[in-house]
Amino acid sequence: MSSATTDRYVPAAGRAAFTGAYDAVLALTMRERRWRPLLAEAVLAGLPASATVVEVGSGTGTLAIALAGARPDAHILGVDGDEHAQALAQRTRGAERVEWRHGLAGELPLPDASADRVVMSLLLHHLGPAGKRAALTEAHRVLRPGGRLHIADWGRPADPLMRAAFFALQLIDGFDGTRDHAAGRLPGFVTDADFTGVQCHRRLHTVWGSLELLRAVRT
Repeated sequence: MSSATTDRYVPAAGRAAFTGAYDAVLALTMRERRWRPLLAEAVLAGLPASATVVEVGSGTGTLAIALAGARPDAHILGVDGDEHAQALAQRTRGAERVEWRHGLAGELPLPDASADRVVMSLLLHHLGPAGKRAALTEAHRVLRPGGRLHIADWGRPADPLMRAAFFALQLIDGFDGTRDHAAGRLPGFVTDADFTGVQCHRRLHTVWGSLELLRAVRT
């Protein structure tokens, strides 16, 4: 999972040794079959012909490959700093439809105003406040005016049970990156990065807490 330069690098599964099991754990504990299609549907809604979609922190490539399969005309880029995860992604069926690039969320290897969509799935909670700001600033930079940012990540727990579940996740992933999510501050970070129309359009309960799907526009 890509990290900004101001943060400790964190692999997709939190620890490099767990990367190979990441997809299986995600499917088992996080209702992935429910929220991944909802995220992909939101990303693809109104997508122009021959558009460019960038997934930042593409990990083992599940979402990027699904997007490429759904829209063969689009240019799908998967950017991640974890070479092991990218190697796994590139061995997955359909990976040839995606362009894979090595890079960090805070230093995207892309020109200004070159993307129509930027997607960050379970990335930002690995980053501390400065890392979140850097990643969102980079997303704003690479998006064209009118382009959209899509985020799937943890939000404020909806009830005491979800709060207890999220506390267990914080013990695993650390408190520096997750503290703002527990307080419901992620939409504010997006707004502060000069995005408009920030909206949580889905909220799902999982084993680990409340997962939110956010979208915003680069004006």
